[in-house]
Amino acid sequence: MKKVLSTLSMAVFVVLVTGTFAIAEYSATGASNFPYFHLGALIVGGLILISLRHKYRKLYMSEVMGAFALYTVLIALFTSPVVELIKSVVG
Repeated sequence: MKKVLSTLSMAVFVVLVTGTFAIAEYSATGASNFPYFHLGALIVGGLILISLRHKYRKLYMSEVMGAFALYTVLIALFTSPVVELIKSVVG
């Protein structure tokens, strides 16, 4: 039961972070320039981390959540609004 509850809580965390990413990107870019590839990469990465957490019991929940949070930041850095902001700050 503990294994199922742990996997379920990780899945809820992944869904909430992915939803937050989608809402933030939609508000920043609009429907015409929405980064569907980035959203897909985020979903696939979350599924992989959930399956790794389910398979390897030695992984702590905080480690997996931290890895997914850092992965979300990495994905967000390569979206169009962030790249344009970095270009404007540097140049």
